[in-house]
Amino acid sequence: MRDQEVTGPTGPAGPGDEGRRLSTKEAAELLGVKPETVYAYVSRGQLGSRREPGGRGSTFDAEEVTALAQRNRRDTGGSPSTGGELSVRTGITLIEDDRYYYRGVDATELAARHSYEEIAEWLWTGELRPGVLFSAPETAVTAARQAVDALPEHSGPTDRLRVAAIAASANDPLRFDLSENAVLGTARTLIPTLVAALPPMRYDPVDDGPLAHRLWTRLSGRIPDEVSLRALDAALGLLVDHDLAASTLAVRVAASARAHAYAAVSAGLGVLEGPLHGAASGLAHRLLLDVLEQGNAAPVVADELRAGRRVPGLGHRLYPGEDPRARALFALLKAVPGAGAALAAADDIVATTARHRPLHANIDLALAVLTVASGMPASAGETIFAIARSAGWIAHILEEYGERPLRMRPSGRYVGARPPQPLPG
Repeated sequence: MRDQEVTGPTGPAGPGDEGRRLSTKEAAELLGVKPETVYAYVSRGQLGSRREPGGRGSTFDAEEVTALAQRNRRDTGGSPSTGGELSVRTGITLIEDDRYYYRGVDATELAARHSYEEIAEWLWTGELRPGVLFSAPETAVTAARQAVDALPEHSGPTDRLRVAAIAASANDPLRFDLSENAVLGTARTLIPTLVAALPPMRYDPVDDGPLAHRLWTRLSGRIPDEVSLRALDAALGLLVDHDLAASTLAVRVAASARAHAYAAVSAGLGVLEGPLHGAASGLAHRLLLDVLEQGNAAPVVADELRAGRRVPGLGHRLYPGEDPRARALFALLKAVPGAGAALAAADDIVATTARHRPLHANIDLALAVLTVASGMPASAGETIFAIARSAGWIAHILEEYGERPLRMRPSGRYVGARPPQPLPG
């Protein structure tokens, strides 16, 4: 509904409507929905109805309908009082007081005790499935690999993942089934398909077992130890979701238009590639390498500030204090063999920048320590981010499919030339 005064068929609803009853048609017009949706509100207990003696249909209290319309307006769109920001109801992730929660459970504790696949199932279904593993059909993997292999050699990780998602989609004739069970089935096969489609960094890639183990062989040529694999698995779990980040909003807009799950995930991958989002860890990776090469963070940080750039890997608008994701990942990285130098360089970056502006390390810097210490390329953090967040996107897709279609349709505020204007030329 547009940002305007809520009106009924006979004008603004207000004190004069006390005790007035509305027909189903009038209630639907006031709410901006179809008549059948009015009865859906009744069945959910959000609206009361009454059948008048001798009447042919139900009637609704005008004040109650007006209150529901106002709540819906707050829930589904911005207003001048909120700075025009979109507000979307969600029961997936809460960020509060420098902590964040998946369905009410501390996300860092979940990542410390459960695998990425288990956390994904928790987000999708509200249930933990200990030991769950995702697997991909061979036909989907073959199609995705062929599509990815056809890309130019310089293609980035998000290019490959987008193409893999499209190929997997074309291989699934049932992709337009938007029922919950069908979307869950898609999720459990799409994510491992994305991993399997990535070019391996070793001659013996892992194609079964925990997803983190499979992903490692696409990111590093080294043989991993258990501590490093645990750190990668935890990083995936920590990054599964983060409320309505830009890519997640794009996913929900696509789902609102009832795009199928593959297409909605592709929308998220398109937004993720920006340097202010999924690619930010690559900037932190390169910064870390520069500090390790120079042996001192001061000249490297000075160059960033001199160029008028933000120092990568520091600060987060949602956390005035410490980023809990970074804190959790750094704690695991301390036990990773060979990570000491990268951890010391990260500490040096934070301490050096604090002379100019005190900022805490964020997840991008922690992810950079993981990728540098593990012999991964700068693009590895972007890949980890994209694979991890795909599970969160699926949770948002499922949630959005339960909402009114096309509800994310903000009104444009036209600022161009007023008509009528003469024809050009």
